[in-house]
Amino acid sequence: MKLLSVAIPCYNSAEYMDHAIETLLTGGKEMEIIIVDDGSKDDTRKIADNYAAKYPDIIKSVHQENGGHGEAVNTGLLHATGLYFKVVDSDDWVNEDALRQVLDKLQELAEDGQSLDLMIANYVYEKPSINKHKVMDYKTALPKGKVFTWNDIMHFKQSQYIIMHAAIYRTKLLKDCGLKLPKHTFYVDNIFVYQPLPFVKTMYYLDVNLYRYFIGREDQSVNEKVMLKRIDQQIRITKIMIECHDMSQIKNKKLRNYMTKYLCMMMTVSSVYLIRDNTKESLEKKEELWDYLKKADKKLYTRINNMFLGRSMNLPGKAGRKIVDIGYKISKKIYGFG
Repeated sequence: MKLLSVAIPCYNSAEYMDHAIETLLTGGKEMEIIIVDDGSKDDTRKIADNYAAKYPDIIKSVHQENGGHGEAVNTGLLHATGLYFKVVDSDDWVNEDALRQVLDKLQELAEDGQSLDLMIANYVYEKPSINKHKVMDYKTALPKGKVFTWNDIMHFKQSQYIIMHAAIYRTKLLKDCGLKLPKHTFYVDNIFVYQPLPFVKTMYYLDVNLYRYFIGREDQSVNEKVMLKRIDQQIRITKIMIECHDMSQIKNKKLRNYMTKYLCMMMTVSSVYLIRDNTKESLEKKEELWDYLKKADKKLYTRINNMFLGRSMNLPGKAGRKIVDIGYKISKKIYGFG
């Protein structure tokens, strides 16, 4: 069995996918790299097939009709045979030295018989256009150097939510929990991280800067203008996450609090963009989203509405607009644009 399966969702990625693949290849034969061509119209298919022919023991080339990022992740997981699973987007890459440390630690834990459900590593916002990068770590939120549980987690800052770029899940856990991302929808990475959380019993934080998250393409889903255009998809993802779990059944208090704050963040992001758009239609969508939460889980609605960010999304006047600006700055930190 391979140690780590990595899915690379690709759609018209011919110009930049090589970099992601080449950095992952440094992991050697412990790696399984699954290139998922999501109905591309450029040379993505050809490039993927060439890599698979050159590295048949490491790379799989899979082709499908266009189904969007989420469906490409679903396909990658379906074909994954490694002990652990990670997603690397085709315009991103990994640090080779950090990858080696991740593989060594996963192997060490496996050999010691320690069951691990989730490994978390740092990620880096890369903005080549202004020669800037920003490391996002979990030093103040998670214990280092040991396998830990939800009881051991500490305080998460707004910028420290565990996102797809930081997560390496046990493959069997993802399959057993029934993870299936929606087709033709952006921002599915939030579901990828959020839905499996109640099934996670053991974690390990490795303080290395593994994932390099490229920021700068105009058509990128986290670009502010693009997010405004796709706000309906952001809302859809938020609603799916609300329906994912009955929060009253999450018995671990720290896990329940973390998941509630994560949902509060999702509600805030959607609300901020709808308020900033400031049209009648957008403001009605904001009200509808909060009503949806209230009808789905009144206790959860009350908890989120009593949080500072949740409550601030419904404040009127100048004070309300000022708080929305704060929420917007938090959104920028979470998504790395601007």
